[in-house]
Amino acid sequence: MSTCATASGELAEPLAGTAAVAATWLLVEQTGPWGKEALTQSHLDPEIGSALEERAEGTGVRVALIRRPGRHADVRRPASRRVLAAHTAPGGTWIRTTDVRDPAHLLDLDLAALGSGEHAGFDAALGAGPYRGDPLVLVCTNGRRDRCCALLGRPLAADLHAAGGTATWEITHIGGHRFSPTLLLLPHGYAYGRMTPHAVKEVVESLASGLVVPDGCRGRSTWERPGQAAELAVRRLTGAYGADDLAVVRTESDGEGGGDGWRVTVAHRDGRSWDVPVAPLAAATATPASCGAAPLPQTHMAAGAPRPH
Repeated sequence: MSTCATASGELAEPLAGTAAVAATWLLVEQTGPWGKEALTQSHLDPEIGSALEERAEGTGVRVALIRRPGRHADVRRPASRRVLAAHTAPGGTWIRTTDVRDPAHLLDLDLAALGSGEHAGFDAALGAGPYRGDPLVLVCTNGRRDRCCALLGRPLAADLHAAGGTATWEITHIGGHRFSPTLLLLPHGYAYGRMTPHAVKEVVESLASGLVVPDGCRGRSTWERPGQAAELAVRRLTGAYGADDLAVVRTESDGEGGGDGWRVTVAHRDGRSWDVPVAPLAAATATPASCGAAPLPQTHMAAGAPRPH
């Protein structure tokens, strides 16, 4: 049976620059089934889900549902649910957590402040505090969005959970199901695709030590997609694999030659910087973006050689 992930893997579609964009992630535990549009198609009150989605627009916050791996008890009204917020910007990463009995309290949050990296209001509104658990690994398993996420993501989440050493959750759509199994690591916000248990172990252990593994990396959610690709290009060129070594400081449209790409400036914390040309490049062979979709030439972020600034 052919799937979108199989087709993408056979074509070796590039992963760089495909991560969902979010400066801050707001994660809400929700047991039971998830629909294609999970925030409004689960046992979370759809009015609350819709309001959160609407209020997050333009704030830098992405809202997603999470649940523990394994069989999903269909609990319509859990006594309480875990809520996590994670900010991903280099030098300012954090994770805050709390348990919430009434998800309507989430509507009291100042999402613009949360997106800018301020958690004091989140703490005050929900009684939250710092997260002190194992590395946070979130595996996309939303099969209603795409079957690859269930077929490939759920076994990976179960394996990671059984192995221990990480706080593994299943998460709703984080984009790029054709790269399944996909996952997100917080607080740094690095997303990965086509993962295996062995590869995930290396990624998690490296990030716990403050290092980024570039293989399989889709990018850091902090940045827009051209910036994600540019940052990874600089990492590969310079060997700067410290998680907070690099920051995207500027992205400009690049009109050279009438193109529609970007010129991205990536800075190292030691003061060096590089300009990276990035262009949208359509694949020569068409492939479906998701299972059941018509094959189309998918576009990826093609980063050129970084030039010292």
